[in-house]
Amino acid sequence: MHLTTLAWYKQDDNTGNDIMDGLLDEGLGLMALGMGAVFLFLVVLIFATTIMSRLINHLFPDTPAVLPVANNRSVAQASSKVGVDAKMVAVITAAIHQHRNNKNSN
Repeated sequence: MHLTTLAWYKQDDNTGNDIMDGLLDEGLGLMALGMGAVFLFLVVLIFATTIMSRLINHLFPDTPAVLPVANNRSVAQASSKVGVDAKMVAVITAAIHQHRNNKNSN
């Protein structure tokens, strides 16, 4: 049996090459189909997450959390224990207040 299979491979007809070309074509077609499906899925995923993000931001806008401060003296005393100058606390507080006022007017 070994000699008959060897003789079959030594024949000069190209039936073996035709079969391999057909398999190669099928393999390339399946590869292109699979890669196209993955690419299409990723594009749909990008659009879906973008739309959901915009929808969530539209329905639930962020509001800054405002912590009530009893008085500026308690903030200055607390910050002086940490090592921050009272003038620096006043400057930062004024900058935050001005930023919030500008943000609300726009």
